[in-house]
Amino acid sequence: MARILLGVSGGIAAYKALELARLATVAGHGVRVVMTDAATRFVGAASFEGITGAPVLHSEFDRDPMRGAFPGEAVPEHDPIGHLEVAANCDAYLVAPASANTLAKLAAGGADSMLTTSFIACTAPRLVAPAMNDRMYEDAATQANLATLRERGVEVIEPEEGALASRGERGRGRLPDPAQLLERIESTLPAGPRPWDGLRVVVSAGGTREPVDSVRFLGNRSSGRMGIALAAAARRRGADVTLIAANVVLPEPAGVRRVDVETTAQLAAAVGGEFASAHVLLMAAAPADFRPAAAAPGKLTRDASLDLHLEPTEDILASLGATKGESQTIVAFAAEAGENVERAREKLACKKADLIVLNDISDPEIGFESSENAVTLIDSTSETPVPQAPKDVVAEKILDHVGGLRQEMQPSQRTDTQSSP
Repeated sequence: MARILLGVSGGIAAYKALELARLATVAGHGVRVVMTDAATRFVGAASFEGITGAPVLHSEFDRDPMRGAFPGEAVPEHDPIGHLEVAANCDAYLVAPASANTLAKLAAGGADSMLTTSFIACTAPRLVAPAMNDRMYEDAATQANLATLRERGVEVIEPEEGALASRGERGRGRLPDPAQLLERIESTLPAGPRPWDGLRVVVSAGGTREPVDSVRFLGNRSSGRMGIALAAAARRRGADVTLIAANVVLPEPAGVRRVDVETTAQLAAAVGGEFASAHVLLMAAAPADFRPAAAAPGKLTRDASLDLHLEPTEDILASLGATKGESQTIVAFAAEAGENVERAREKLACKKADLIVLNDISDPEIGFESSENAVTLIDSTSETPVPQAPKDVVAEKILDHVGGLRQEMQPSQRTDTQSSP
């Protein structure tokens, strides 16, 4: 796997860097950590050393016991200059959290610590994740420093908005979730051959909203978590992924193109526009089956009489299935109250889908708004249960099944760009 250099500067968010180091190590990456003196006031070097299995470096004058090597590598016989060697050997360098002080030094080309000197010496992809009080982040000097770093090719991972370290304060300045940081690092790494290289994948996620008036709407409880997990899994396999997000508040995975929609008509138009050039469609969104025949102008008042006439929405899957080419694969989702396999099989046939993902919405522990799911994968010849697990695990199982179906295609039905998806 990759060799990741993690720079940790001073800030309360330094505790998140511990989890990032753990996630990266569990994923199989070799991780080395460099810290500023201020960072050691928030987290201890021993914690990073226990997680990564490698010594932490503080000063550019420190002698590196591993001589620039990363965990799992042989230690060189010669004793190189520490801040040069560890930077030369990494595949990506992320500074997280990046304090306002550290950003200023990096933008000015300062070299007064192990973190800053190794950053200047690094020719691998470099990333910074600012984390600080919102007023410090929004200050003109900080924004100018970030602009300078961007101009030099440094990728800036924008902070999130939420509760800050100062009691009672909220604003933009929170360090993103460590899993998101790892995704951003991995998206910059040079990738070798992957099983879905060359595939174009479209994923729909979330639930549509059909307006009743300017305030109210008919909708459903789909959060988009399953679609997000599928998009991330497809991207990890090398696919070029487009996410059609219907009212999804969750961030899209790194490297995934996102298109936001609201209504079923907008979802149909967006998916239809992408489908012609797609190899795989993962239709995880929950479109409304009906919409008001006419939305009321303005806001209906409480004392107004309401006679709501509904009309059916477009059957998106049926429309796409009718135009599906031999090299295209459609995956539909069926949310049923109970294991209604026969109804799912009917949907498989009438929608001309290749796979139905059936989930039981009567179980409150899975499905809508849950981080876990349990499904049954139904194709023309088999039924494969996937037991309850986190949605990212379920997503991998779904894509494994899709890959198997595509391998069964005759060679003449595959595109030249597909290897062995």
